[in-house]
Amino acid sequence: MIIGMSEGEELTVGQLAQRSGTSVSALHFYERQRLISSRRTPGNQRRYHRDTLRRVALIRIAQRVGIPLVEIRAALERLPEGRVPNRRDWKRMSQGWQDELSERIRLLVHLRDSFANCVGCGCLSMSHCSLANPDDHLGGSGSGPRVLLPGGTGTETGTGTGTGIRTGTRTGAETGIGIEPGEG
Repeated sequence: MIIGMSEGEELTVGQLAQRSGTSVSALHFYERQRLISSRRTPGNQRRYHRDTLRRVALIRIAQRVGIPLVEIRAALERLPEGRVPNRRDWKRMSQGWQDELSERIRLLVHLRDSFANCVGCGCLSMSHCSLANPDDHLGGSGSGPRVLLPGGTGTETGTGTGTGIRTGTRTGAETGIGIEPGEG
């Protein structure tokens, strides 16, 4: 038992999951990331203090607005252990994130307004889309799916077949997808 806490104030991982609306695997992940903590029973079962419910709620709210887990952990580390985070704690945490959130909102509004002018085909080859796709080497060849058009270059290096079928292989770094040739 955690010092100063009766067994009735503790929750099992299943109870915490049910009451917080969070999956057990997410709770285990939060614990591995040192966002929440538990104690182990003699039978090696996790037990969480009831204040963990509020901490999980804070984590989920912060994640939903895009705060990275490392920043959430830093903010939670400043909270006292063994007590429910209160309104003053939340205000202090949220004030620390206000500048970052305001900047994200500004960028998202800019992106939203920029994409309103996009052709919608996914090519991102229009000249004003350089913000969204700064390495678009085919954009200089014109808008549209250049590699799929008859007579298209076929690859970013211009060594295509002219049939519109790509002959080159792009790495994950080139596509931004993170999959290397031969993986999938």
